[in-house]
Amino acid sequence: MVHIVDFELQKTNIDGLALVRMKQVTDDRGTVREFFRASAFQNAGYSLPPFTQVNVTETRPGGVRGMHGEAMTKLIAIAHGTAYGAWVDTREGSPTRGEVFQAELEPGVQILVPEGVCNGFQSTGETPTQYVYCFTSEWAPGMQGVAVTPLDADLGIRWPLPIDVDNRAQISQKDLDAPTLADVLGQ
Repeated sequence: MVHIVDFELQKTNIDGLALVRMKQVTDDRGTVREFFRASAFQNAGYSLPPFTQVNVTETRPGGVRGMHGEAMTKLIAIAHGTAYGAWVDTREGSPTRGEVFQAELEPGVQILVPEGVCNGFQSTGETPTQYVYCFTSEWAPGMQGVAVTPLDADLGIRWPLPIDVDNRAQISQKDLDAPTLADVLGQ
């Protein structure tokens, strides 16, 4: 039996941030997922510049990465495992500045992240999460961007697993030391 899931793009409460369900075809052998099809995004009203770098992180269960908003658009997806994702709009002049969006992530679900929206996640499964990032600019040390600590209570992020702030396998010192959202927004 063949099961097909069509491409679907859902707008979120953050301007330009979209939750994407990739086209998938599943049969007795397994599943084939379209990772990216430019025409599908164009037909949904999202013309993307070309991707110039693709990274894959592998994060142990319970580990948190983020919240980072570099000067690039990102298309993120889970290649293996599960995660809980969170995004916050830090863009000057954005009508949704300060808004937070959260979603459970699994293979087949992507998030299109506009430049200046901070991206973070926690690996939630029993095995490491492989998180794929497609970037429209090559990452470079010191590049323009913003970061917010993922543990800022004002974000209201409901991380599903407890986080030990003294355990570097769960959160980096850099992410702990990042500013709060109020600091970033100048409040």
